[in-house]
Amino acid sequence: MIPGKTNILLAEDDLNFGEVLKNYLELSNCSVSWCKNGIEAFKTFNKNNDWDICLLDVMMPEMDGFTLGSEIRKLNPEIPLFFLTAKTLKEDVLQGYKCGADDYIIKPFDAEVLLYKINAVLMRSQGTRKQNAADKFTIGKYSFDYATRMLQISGDSIQLSPKEAELLKYLCLYQNDVLSREMALKNIWNNDDYFSGRSMDVYIAKLRKHLKKDPAVEIISLHGKGFRLSDKLIDL
Repeated sequence: MIPGKTNILLAEDDLNFGEVLKNYLELSNCSVSWCKNGIEAFKTFNKNNDWDICLLDVMMPEMDGFTLGSEIRKLNPEIPLFFLTAKTLKEDVLQGYKCGADDYIIKPFDAEVLLYKINAVLMRSQGTRKQNAADKFTIGKYSFDYATRMLQISGDSIQLSPKEAELLKYLCLYQNDVLSREMALKNIWNNDDYFSGRSMDVYIAKLRKHLKKDPAVEIISLHGKGFRLSDKLIDL
């Protein structure tokens, strides 16, 4: 059983096999859209942005699975992609992975094993999405992407240094609350001595300059405590 409703695009031209697999997946808490050829599958994929995984037969009429997989990859490079096929030659397996496959499953296969493989790849991909989402912050009118170290406002972009990005991330995690000097120094500088403290003060000054385009945003120094990244007026 897969936890949570999972939206699956199934492309399979074998009517008996497709029906059996669709029913099995639906009994396992999946919502399955079954298409009988590659063109139909590609059109169906385009109608919905909420797919969790694509299961693609390789030998299909109108558009083969490898071509379909490549076209899907152009539209969504992140979506998990499984090829389900009787093609066992090394060249076919390699082509599948070159098309962006997360797995290449040879028919006939155990449906329960397929279910476990789907569950495993979904857990990884969802974990990645959560991590990516956790690295994006809104600071007043600014947006900050920690992964790319990009700070943006009104179409203007600022590429932060690694240390600036790390410090701003911690400030964002404690936004409108207090980030202690000790925590910041130990986690970012790995040292809370005098020189590290002076270095951090320099980077705080740099971040203040980067954030000056939104008057509602400020980094407030709290004597003896640390800093507060504020995106609204707060009475201290």
